Amino acid sequence: MGMTMTQKILAAHAGMESVQAGQLINASLDMVLANDITGPVSIKEFDGAGFESVFDKSKVSLVMDHFAPNKDIKSAEQCKKCRTFARRFDLDNFYDVGEMGIEHALLPEKGLVCAGEAIIGADSHTCTYGALGAFSTGVGSTDLAAGMATGQAWFKVPSAIKFVLTGKLNQNVSGKDVILHIIGMIGVDGALYKSMEFTGPGVASLTIDDRLCICNMAIEAGGKNGIFPVDDITKDYMDGRVQGDYKVYEADADAEYEKVYNIDLSGIKPTVSFPHLPENTRTIDEVGDVTIDQVVIGSCTNGRLSDMKAAADILKGKHVAKGLRAIIIPATQKVYKDSIKNGYIDTFIDAGCIVSTPTCGPCLGGHMGILASGERCVATTNRNFVGRMGATDSEVYLASPAVAAASAIAGKICGPERSK
Repeated sequence: MGMTMTQKILAAHAGMESVQAGQLINASLDMVLANDITGPVSIKEFDGAGFESVFDKSKVSLVMDHFAPNKDIKSAEQCKKCRTFARRFDLDNFYDVGEMGIEHALLPEKGLVCAGEAIIGADSHTCTYGALGAFSTGVGSTDLAAGMATGQAWFKVPSAIKFVLTGKLNQNVSGKDVILHIIGMIGVDGALYKSMEFTGPGVASLTIDDRLCICNMAIEAGGKNGIFPVDDITKDYMDGRVQGDYKVYEADADAEYEKVYNIDLSGIKPTVSFPHLPENTRTIDEVGDVTIDQVVIGSCTNGRLSDMKAAADILKGKHVAKGLRAIIIPATQKVYKDSIKNGYIDTFIDAGCIVSTPTCGPCLGGHMGILASGERCVATTNRNFVGRMGATDSEVYLASPAVAAASAIAGKICGPERSK
C-alpha cells in the first residue's frame, strides 16, 4: 500500500521503509519550537527530568511573541526564564523584543523550516509549516521538553484526508477564505487527528502566503497537520532562505485517504466565521447587519506582507468608522520594515489605525486590544472561542484582511466591494 506525503516524511524520520495509519513511531526532529507561554513550562519539565543539554543548539527555537513586549510582571518573568535558558545552552535561535516576530511567520521567513522536515512546537499552530512541504504539528510542553533534550518525539501516524483544489480564487478572495470555507464544510472535528493534504491543479494558483494561512488553521478542523506539495512556488520561497539541502516527498498514486473533497477555488466567496467556533461560517452575502467595535489585522495567520498590502489597498484614502478601533500588527520586523517602505504604515495611520510592534497580542486575549463586555471584533486571527479576545460575552468574527479592512471603514461586517 502506498503512503501519503505525511507518512513518507514520518517514515524517513523514523528510519523505516514504510509506516501506516495508526502505527506508533519514534521520529527524529529537525526543529523544536516554544514561545514565552509554553517555553517556561517546557523548561521546568526539562530541568525536572534532569536533562543537562539540548540535542542541537541550532534546532531549538524560542520566540518571545505572545505577551511580549512584556505586559506585566508575570509575563516578564516568563521571558526571563526563556532568556536564561537560551544563554545557558547558547541557542542559535532565540528571538526577543527587537528581533522577534510572531513565531509561525518568523521561522519560515528566516529559513529555519523547510520541505521534508519533521517539526514540533509547543503551540497548536505549528502546523503552519506544512505549506512548505514539511510535517509540522503542535505538542504539549512535556513532549517539547523531551524533544529539546533528545531530538525525538513519538507519534501515532495519522490517516489522511485529501483536498483536491481546482480553479483560481477571485479578486479579494484569499487563503483565509479557503480554510474558513473548508472548516465550515467539515466542522471543527472534521479532520480530527488526520493529515489534511492539499493537491490538485488549483494549488498552483495559491501563493505561499495563502498556503501558510491554510495550513495554520488545519488545527481548527482538528487536523494533526496540513501539508501542500512542493512546487516551483515553494522552491522559489525557500531558495535564498534555507541553508543547505531539503528533501521533497510526494504522495504515492495508491496512497490511501479516508475522504476526498473536491473544491473549486473559483466558487469560494469572502467568508466570515461567526462566534463562537471557526466552523460557524457564512459567506459575505449572508452576514446580515453586524456592527462592530474593533478590527485586528495581524497574527500568525494573516500578518504577512501580502496581508498588509490587502488591507492597505482597501484603506488607502479612506478612514475607519467613527468610534471604531483598528489595530494593525505586522507579523515580523521585516514585514514591519517592508510595510514602511511600501507606504502601508502611512496608509494605516492616515486611515485612523494604530500599528503595533510584532506580537500575538490580542489574538489570545494577551494585550494590545482586549475586548470589553458585549464588544464585537472582526479579526484576521484563527480562533473565536468564548472569551478568546477578552470578556466572555464579547464576540470575535474571523475574516480575511480584505474583509477586515472593509469592515473597519463601514463600522460593520462587509465585503471589500462595499467599502468603496
